[in-house]
Order: sequence, then C-alpha cells, then structure tokens
Amino acid sequence: MSDTSSTLRIVWIYPDLLSTYGDQGNALILNRRAQLRGIPTEVVYVYSSDPVPAEGDIYLLGGGEDRPQILAADRLRSDGGLKRAVENGASVFAVCAGYQIIGESYGDDDDNPLPGVGILDIHSGRGESRAVGEIVAQLDPTLGGGRITGFENHQGRSRLGSDAAPLSYTSVGIGNDGQTEGAYQGKVVGTYLHGPALPRNPELADLVLRWRVGTLEPLAPSWGEKLHEERLTAAV
Repeated sequence: MSDTSSTLRIVWIYPDLLSTYGDQGNALILNRRAQLRGIPTEVVYVYSSDPVPAEGDIYLLGGGEDRPQILAADRLRSDGGLKRAVENGASVFAVCAGYQIIGESYGDDDDNPLPGVGILDIHSGRGESRAVGEIVAQLDPTLGGGRITGFENHQGRSRLGSDAAPLSYTSVGIGNDGQTEGAYQGKVVGTYLHGPALPRNPELADLVLRWRVGTLEPLAPSWGEKLHEERLTAAV
C-alpha cells in the first residue's frame, strides 16, 4: 500500500463507460477479501468526467462496447493518472475492452488501429469470428496459481509484445488467440474473462491483493472456491 496511508485504495475506473458485464464484481470481491483479513479498504469510483487519481493501490477496468471503449481510451490517455499510478507501483486489473485499451493499440469497430494507454505491451485487433463461451486456462507458472475460469464474449484478438507474458494458457475457449489468455507485465494484468473474473477465481484475486499488501493470511474455503470448482466442472 502507499507510504502515506494504511488503507488499501481500490479504484474502479469509468463505471459509466466500462461496466457492461458486471465486472464491478471484481472491485467488490477484492474489497471483501481484504476486509476479511482485517485490511482497511476504500473503494473509489472514478467516472469519465473525473480525473483519475494517481495515489490508488489497485485500479480496475471492465468491459464495454466499441464507442464507450474509444471514449474511455481517449480520456485515460489525456488524463494520464492511470499511467502515473502504474509508475508509482500500483496494480491494474483490466477486463475485455479495458484490457485492450491499456495496451499499445487496439482496433475500432472497423478494425482501424487506435492508440491505447500504453501500460501493457499488447496490440489488439478484430478477429474473423466472435469468441463466446466458457474459458478454462492454466495460469502462467511464474504466478504460482492453478486453473482459472471465466466467460468470454469478444471479437478482439490480442498479440503480446516482448515485455508482456501470457496470463494463462487455454484448454477451453479462445482468449487472445486460441492458445493463450490475457497478459501481464509487472503488476499490470489484462484478461478477456468475465463472470466476473475475480469472484470466480479467488486465487487470482489474492494474487492481485498480494502485489500491494504483501503476505496474506489464508481464508477458509467458501462460496468463491465452490463457484470456481463448479464452473471448471461445467466447462470441461
């Protein structure tokens, strides 16, 4: 957490533009899993008319349609707060449209390349077909987790540059390209997983928390772990 506060600041970016598929649940579960461990938290909602504060700890972006995605990318680039936050050591967890716009470039609805925020070394465009359905993927071994699960609904395809690594390797579903799903670079994570992703994958939620909090006390298995196993069983 920041040197000036013992409170974990979770920043939900542009809920008025990037919250099509219930991805606000990622903010709710991070807040809950931190509070269960006695960690003081604050959830900050930053709308598209507001400046993005650079003093947060974890920043979250959700999915959205083409036009809101373009508007969100333009405002984030001109604002600069998210990029400054990453330079200050913050974590980012971005989903679908949010994943694409934090990259170097992404495609509009005619697949014309547009500049992204530039905090993740990926380039995204449109695929020939839409990817819809459940995903099961194995987290990159460096991250120390197991399988993750989610729901994808996108036509985007993302190509990773040399500075980014795949978040996971798919066994069911499309993700980036039919072989990998998502990407990470330092403490910046992007993924196509809805569901929302973090309530369906408690280990992944705790990974994002550890990047800012450090060692976490274990929690007793609860509904999150049950949901995780249920969705894995249903998808394979």
